[in-house]
Amino acid sequence: MTSFIVFLIALALLFDFLNGFNDSANSIATIVSTRVLTPQRAVVWAAFFNFIAFLFLGLHVANTIGKGIVDVNIIDPNVILATLVGACLWDVAAWYVGLPTSSSHALIGGLVGSALVKAGPGALVFSGIFKIVLFIFISPVVGLCLGLLIGTIVHRVFRKSTPSRVDHIFRKGQLMSAALFSLGHGGNDAQKTMGIIAGLLFSAGLLGTEFRIPFWVVISCQAAIALGTMFGGWRIVKTMGQRIAKLRPVDGFCAESGAAVSLFVTTAMGIPVSTTHTITGAIMGVGSLRRLSAVRWGVAGRIVWAWILTIPCSAAVSGLMYFFVH
Repeated sequence: MTSFIVFLIALALLFDFLNGFNDSANSIATIVSTRVLTPQRAVVWAAFFNFIAFLFLGLHVANTIGKGIVDVNIIDPNVILATLVGACLWDVAAWYVGLPTSSSHALIGGLVGSALVKAGPGALVFSGIFKIVLFIFISPVVGLCLGLLIGTIVHRVFRKSTPSRVDHIFRKGQLMSAALFSLGHGGNDAQKTMGIIAGLLFSAGLLGTEFRIPFWVVISCQAAIALGTMFGGWRIVKTMGQRIAKLRPVDGFCAESGAAVSLFVTTAMGIPVSTTHTITGAIMGVGSLRRLSAVRWGVAGRIVWAWILTIPCSAAVSGLMYFFVH
């Protein structure tokens, strides 16, 4: 293994760390904003479940990223370098302005951009890309619908209970829902970096003739995303937890549960979706359950624009990076 490949693996793990740092808000925003846990305890809680996610959710997404977006035979160290730089720059820019953008789609956009510059449209696996782009729109809608559905069921079941009793029950329930969402986050997002590293190793001839995900890659990526979550992205916590809709513990439980179900299903299907999109949609669904005006649609619209721009912007940056590196 050359020093350049070791450097690229380290860069990929840095991206995974930034992913956890940027997306930690998704895991902890509701549980912090409802004051169920302090920020310090919330990040430890989320990081633990991020780390153990591979034990429950398999490696389907990692295989999709590794060989389902671009032709694995055109991947080389320069493609990986350009991909990671494009994704990291977009992540840092989004974090700086406090936008809950998608690290996942930044990585996918980076891979598409560098592959396009190297080998043209023939290098792209359009069926995989189409499925991912489709879920940019589907995942927040599914999150919204599930949040709304679970919220409706919970409100009907507890409609005769006093507010203090409901608050007491769901302060405990939100610990479970936050843990489930963190499992879904770690299971879907960490696998994207696993796929990138495995693609790099395969292109260098270090995996033999069969594409696979080595166990040391799995552990390294799960640890990196968990550490990123530990440090947390506090700018985005405020956007996710309060600016979209004011949340109570029961609302946080419904939003996290709806988003977790969506992530479990898409991860089992091997679809790399955005945890940011999913939880934002779920928060909007739960917020609109009280009344439509409870959701700050202006903030939500600004977030949607960030989603739309992520793949083309990160693709453009990584394409330029590949051009200069090559």
